[in-house]
Amino acid sequence: MNRFFYTLSVSALALGLAACGSADTPQPVDNTPGTPSQPSTMAGPAMVSAANPHAVEAGLEALRQGGDAIDAAIAVQSVLGLVEPQSSGLGGGAFLLYFDAQSGDLTVYDGRETAPATAGPDLFLDETGQPLGFFNAIFSGHSVGVPGAIPMLARAHADHGELDWAAGFDHAEALADEGFEISPRLAGFIARMAPRTPLDEWPAPRAYFFDAEGDALPAGHVLSNPAYADTVRALADDPRALHEGPIAQEIIAAVQAEPRPGTLTLADLAAYEPLVREPVCRTYRSYQICGAPPPASGGTTVNEILGLLEAYDMSATGPDTLEGWRRFIEASRLAYADRDAYVADPAFVDVPVEGLLDADYINRRSALIDRDTAMDTALAGIPDGVDAPAEDATPDVPGTSHFVVVDADGDVVSMTTTVESVFGSHRMAGGFFLNNQLTDFSRTPVDAAGRPIANAPEGGKRPRSSMSPTIVFDENGDFVLATGSPGGSSIIAYTAKTLVAMLDWGLTPQEAIDLPNVVARGDVVRIEDGMDPAILDGLAELGFTLDANRGENSGLHIVRQMDDGTLIGGADRRREGVARQP
Repeated sequence: MNRFFYTLSVSALALGLAACGSADTPQPVDNTPGTPSQPSTMAGPAMVSAANPHAVEAGLEALRQGGDAIDAAIAVQSVLGLVEPQSSGLGGGAFLLYFDAQSGDLTVYDGRETAPATAGPDLFLDETGQPLGFFNAIFSGHSVGVPGAIPMLARAHADHGELDWAAGFDHAEALADEGFEISPRLAGFIARMAPRTPLDEWPAPRAYFFDAEGDALPAGHVLSNPAYADTVRALADDPRALHEGPIAQEIIAAVQAEPRPGTLTLADLAAYEPLVREPVCRTYRSYQICGAPPPASGGTTVNEILGLLEAYDMSATGPDTLEGWRRFIEASRLAYADRDAYVADPAFVDVPVEGLLDADYINRRSALIDRDTAMDTALAGIPDGVDAPAEDATPDVPGTSHFVVVDADGDVVSMTTTVESVFGSHRMAGGFFLNNQLTDFSRTPVDAAGRPIANAPEGGKRPRSSMSPTIVFDENGDFVLATGSPGGSSIIAYTAKTLVAMLDWGLTPQEAIDLPNVVARGDVVRIEDGMDPAILDGLAELGFTLDANRGENSGLHIVRQMDDGTLIGGADRRREGVARQP
């Protein structure tokens, strides 16, 4: 038994064995090997799956140069922030799972943003004590947290990187200087940007994305970003360049600018440190499912969904059956209710992760699924030794990006990265967008009964995240697959869907991604266009309230290792991603 599997087994026993709503035009998925620009010296198969071909190529080039999965992740992230700025970037945060194949260790790197030290429970309340309106909250300085993605990658690189830190920014620097063609998806978001916000408030994105007549730049336009090139050059020299010095001053100026200025300070930036955490792991049938712990809710909630399904023979009720989807929906509703009630920053509240994944608690909750009609409202459960929870008031804002890297040594990165809403707060500094991540806090600090809400804002606190980077291992502790997605709180459902599809229903990564997304958080079940009408009719007859035949903006990316050691990948056709080998 290797060291990694032993660690997982002990953890499992202790547990009782953290963009817009419309779908985009499907893009072709290219899973063919890329053409190396130089001879490859890699020992084994490798793969990168990410949401943009430029980012995938940057990661592959890092691997060809002898880099490992962490080196490739730095290259992927730095390019995504340039070519897919609506979803992630230098000004955002991330969670990264890293599997070291040689040691068998699995590590979680937490690059979640933090609130300013002065933030309090009234962060998103107006002068009358009422919650700010949706757009007033997002497009304000109040929404910007201290960026964490780059410090997190720097910490991971110091622990595991093979190439020089600076090499991770070469591809992004060249693209920013020379320009890249605006993709159809990015062009669509730029075009939708103007009606949503008064661009007169945001001169930087207006100058970047619109021509002199005020028209949105079209797909195919070659867009350069000299300021971004300068920023990545500065980061290549100093990983702390966003948190100290001239770029940090630009960030603070942007956050504190009118309208609705925020209170983030240079001291807040300088104080930021990424965290290293233990993964949340639980057995599911013969597999170990590992994800990110709080303040990410994915590791706990994805595992709870699977735990609730484990008592049922899901392999006998596949994706073409009413019963298979009914079970998935009810398990999702129960797990989401628990997630909303309990998960927050563990430095500020006690998060009952072990209680939520305890075998007895899971069995009690799972029995609620054994029924012939839809449950009434799915309420949070109460694990042993836990007080009744408050009613959450956190909004749902979809966005984000996810990618997977497997290097030639078998090391794996599964990383979810975000600026939160589309183009984050719409404030820019150094050629990149600043996040609106603090809107992931609850709008109000207490519920109607006066009970404190776990995910309420506080100074220095990390808001709850739905990010669900996931790595799966077999019973021997060997790598099986890595998956994850963007999509706000829907990330959890998207990710869980792929795990059930591959582990229970025997689908390939691409087939799992292509299945219609089904998101059941609360009383309304959102079902993507493409579901069998007979299943929709059956769910309605059972009493489910459906929002069906809609778009779901997932961005799932998966790499799976087959029994013979070969790799197969999948990339979400709802975005512009590819999965390629060097």
